[in-house]
Order: sequence, then structure tokens, then C-alpha cells
Amino acid sequence: MTYQDITAATDQLIRRHNGTWDGISAEAVARMQMQNRFRTGLDIARYTAAIVRRDMASYDADSAAYTQSLGCWHGFIGQQKIISIKKHFGTTKGRYLYLSGWMVAALRSEFGPLPDQSMHEKTSVPALIEELYTFLKQADARELNLLFRDLDKARETGNEIEAQRLIQAIDNHETHVVPTIADIDAGFGNAEATYLLAKKMIEAGACALQIENQVSDEKQCGHQDGKVTVPHEDFLQKVRACRYAFLEMGVEDGIIVTRTDSLGAGLTKQIAVSREPGDLGDQYNSYLDCEEIDPATARNGDVILNRDGKLMRPRRLPSNLFQFREGTGADRCVMDCIASLQNGADLLWIETEKPHIEQIASMVDRIREVVPNAKLVYNNSPSFNWTLNFRQQVFDAWAAEGRDVSAYDRARLMSVDYDETELGQEADERIRTFQKDASARAGIFHHLITLPTYHTAALSTDNLAREYFGEAGMLGYVAGVQRKEIREGIATVKHQNMSGSDIGDEHKEYFAGEAALKAGGAHNTMNQFAA
Repeated sequence: MTYQDITAATDQLIRRHNGTWDGISAEAVARMQMQNRFRTGLDIARYTAAIVRRDMASYDADSAAYTQSLGCWHGFIGQQKIISIKKHFGTTKGRYLYLSGWMVAALRSEFGPLPDQSMHEKTSVPALIEELYTFLKQADARELNLLFRDLDKARETGNEIEAQRLIQAIDNHETHVVPTIADIDAGFGNAEATYLLAKKMIEAGACALQIENQVSDEKQCGHQDGKVTVPHEDFLQKVRACRYAFLEMGVEDGIIVTRTDSLGAGLTKQIAVSREPGDLGDQYNSYLDCEEIDPATARNGDVILNRDGKLMRPRRLPSNLFQFREGTGADRCVMDCIASLQNGADLLWIETEKPHIEQIASMVDRIREVVPNAKLVYNNSPSFNWTLNFRQQVFDAWAAEGRDVSAYDRARLMSVDYDETELGQEADERIRTFQKDASARAGIFHHLITLPTYHTAALSTDNLAREYFGEAGMLGYVAGVQRKEIREGIATVKHQNMSGSDIGDEHKEYFAGEAALKAGGAHNTMNQFAA
């Protein structure tokens, strides 16, 4: 319904109450309803799931239509990202939010900062999803409130053309509510625990859940050592649990992103169950590092496999874990991805140790031989030293071409000495086009940075502390923060408005009329920023 439709319908409703509702303004109700388009998290999950599905279809038709997101650890951070996207690009199309389990562990746990090992309270994950959407809905309310105020001014001055333009802008307002890909880690327990948490996350508004194939109680950050994977059937139980959660909550288009950590995971806690040669369990076990044994030498507690008629004993570590053969990570990733796509996954995530397009593409090519439309979500991780990685890639490519690289020391390519060199500039260009090139070559539908605002918050705070507590004093804040906010049009310079003060004033007027005691009067210091 349009703004005017809602106003007219509400006016009729008020009239039916024979004067007892005459203190209610139909237009004020219309404004409040438009400022609260999404009543529940499930409304958001259904709306945003449809967006992702459309974007996936667009990518299938044209790999240039890849999507992006940045990680969030607070609702305000997510809100500012989307406000900034609308400000700079005019639309949020193709831009999402990512909820990082790493940042929840590091920044949102009541235990204090924790490593990314699923030790934080799992309820903090759906709580953050709800918080993100609370802030995004508030961004809608604030932006619409500014349009409503401009509409009132246009009417007051008799500018009917401007009033009609503003009504169209209100009707066509693009919401700040965008899809969130939410990290459910390894499910925080068994399949039932995964299902229960998935429901909470979907109820909070998540349309896409990312789940990894590590053991829940041994879970590690994807870019650290010691990762332990689970057999496929164990993992697929959790994938199905997520799908059941989506279907139970009525989000039929819900997206499941299955992440494989097998490239860097050399351990497993369990031997897979195999019912016949060549099944998933048999394939999983085929990569185990084994030694052939004489039955007479078998020891109590040994696990014995029959491999082509030979009795094989998987190597068991003192930790009671089994290890895979070295060099099998890529093969296991391909197997993981195919199994996931054939059992309910929508998108893949391959955790790698470096941002290398051909490494990713070599696996995706093999996956697409079986599932032609396979698509990836890829972690453009701050755990990679992007500068060093790409400078070394350029160095190696030039050396392979026979170019003279004697002016460069491969071991110290991170040095500032190389910033303005031809090699440094070529590496920067490859970094700039990485997302476009990887989406075209390696099937990457969605690019994200997991922890960007963890780093930007630390960097900006370091700069401010250095200046403010140093010789610059207050100028450190004014020149480094406020003056830039004003000149770059950053909305937070009017922080009272950002916190909802003006919306509160409107409500006071709705509720109390002329008796309203409003904060936004002549003596409000925010007026200093009107220009």
C-alpha cells in the first residue's frame, strides 16, 4: 500500500469509532507504519532470502553480478555500512552484511575476549542478528522521518510539486534491511543443538546460515592450525537440521552455506561409517594415513580398515585423533563440496590459506564437472597478508616468464621500499580486481571480509588516541574526526538525530499535540550542524 492508501484506510478506521479515536492522526499512523515495515524477524528472513535467490540467478547469468558484504559485531556498525552504501552508490543492491562468529567470540562474549573456538554463548549470535536489524530498521525510520519533515515544509510553503515528489520518494523508499549471512560455526553441538540455534537465528532475521564441517568441541578458527573435520554423514545431519529449521519457520527460500575446512585440516576425530565400497564413508576413509599390518600384531583398541584386501591401521595420535595423508586437502575439499551440494546446500565456502585465484579455481572446476552451477562464498580474510601474498604472486609469475626480478628480494617484498615499484603497483592492481577476476574465473558469487571493523575500530582509535593525548589535544578530535564528518557528509555528526531524538519528537507531537516538550528546538546544539 502507498503512503496515501494507508492514510485513507486509517482515516476510515478512525471514523468508524464514532469520535473516540479523533485524537489519532491518520497520516501519523501511516508514517509510523511505513517506518516499521518489518514487524518480525521472520518477515526479514523471508524478504531477504528472496533477494539472495534473485542475486544467485543473476550471477548464474552473468558472473559480473557478484555480491559483497562486510562483517559486523554491533548493530551500529552494520547500520553505518548500509547507510554509507546508500549514500555513495544510491542502492544496496548486491550488498549484504556478514555476522562473524570470530567477532562475536572476540567482542560480544560475557566471558570477555575469546578465541574463535565456539566457547562463547551461542545465544549471543541470534541476539546480534536481532540487534543488526533493529539498527537497520531505525535507519529506515530516520531516513523516512527526514522525508516526512520535508513533506510538511513543502505543504507549509504551498509547493505542491515538491510535495508530490516527496510522496513518490516515500512510496519508493529503499529499505536499509539487507540479507545477513550468519555464522553458526560448527553448530554448537549435535544436530539437535544446531536445529534449535538455527531456529533462533532465523527468528531473529537470518536468511542465510553458514555452517562448517569441523568437530564442534574441537572447533578452531579457519586460519589456525589444529582443525578437525567430521565424516560427511555427521555434517549432513546438521545441514538437514538447518533446512528443517528454515522450513519449520516458513522460510522456504532459506540459504545454507556449507563451509569446508579440509584444505587446512589434517585431522579427524572419527572413522566414517561405510556400508559399501565407494560410498561417502569409504571415500572419507580413503584419505586416512594408514599402515599395513599383520593381523597378529593388532593391538587392543586398534581400528582396522580393509583396503583392497589389505588390513590397514589408521595412524592415531596421542590426542586420540586420526590424521589424513599429506597433500589430500584439495581432494577432500572437492569431495566435501560435491557431497554438500547433492544434499541440500545452496552455496559453498572453501577456507583457504591464501587468496590465490587459480588455487580456488582448480577446485571449483572439478566441483562444476559434477554440479555445473556450483557457487562459492569466499572469505577475503584479514588473516591473509594481502600485500605480501600478491607481491609474491607477481614475483613468481614474472620469474616464470623469464623477466628480470633481480631488483626484488622475495623474502622482504612487504617492505615500503617496493610500494612505488612496477611490481608493487602490479600487485595492487591484482588486489583491486581480485573480486571481479575471482568471480569470473573461480565461481565466487559472494565476497566478504570477516573482520573489517575489528581492524578499522582499532586503527581509528589508535590515531585519535595518539593525537588527542599528544600535542594536538582537542584539535586531534576536531581535525581528525568532526571536521571530516561535516565535510564528508557523515550523518553521525548529528549524533542526536542518529540516536532517534527527532523521531521521538515526532511521537511526542502525535501523542501530546501542542503540549509536546520537544528536544529539537532552537537551543538544541545540533542546529550548529545545519549547514
